[in-house]
Amino acid sequence: MLTGEFCWLMRRDLSIVLPSPEWPAGLQLCEYRPELGAAVHRLMELGYLDGGGRVAALDMWQRQFETDPEYDPALCLIALDAGEVVGVCQCWTSAYIKNLVVHPRFQGRGLGRALLLQAFKVFQQRREGFVDLKVLEDNLRARRLYESVGMRAVRREPVPL
Repeated sequence: MLTGEFCWLMRRDLSIVLPSPEWPAGLQLCEYRPELGAAVHRLMELGYLDGGGRVAALDMWQRQFETDPEYDPALCLIALDAGEVVGVCQCWTSAYIKNLVVHPRFQGRGLGRALLLQAFKVFQQRREGFVDLKVLEDNLRARRLYESVGMRAVRREPVPL
């Protein structure tokens, strides 16, 4: 662990009425399918170029993802633009958002917000009381997004190895 690196556990109460997602024009939402694995993996690699996370090699990532005990393809929300993966919200069955990545050309257009709100709705339909995620303390842009959709910091903790 790098000295001084911390993350925040953030939580969204799902008992409160949720706004409906507003999707950027022309996008299609689908759930994860193995044939989308390589494209999802490429987007995640792109999303982590600036640091703050890492993605295993494609074969290992796909195997670990698809065999994880908390894996459910309906909880991996994928935004497509003309068939290209431009957004991913990967969640676990424990009401945890593992990854949220938006292609740079779609950032600032509401796609990340729409994916989060859709994930909240899915967990609400599954009768979860809240949803969690972790965000690096210095990722102010992401923290502002999460706060804008009603997430609140629960605790500060060292970044896991």
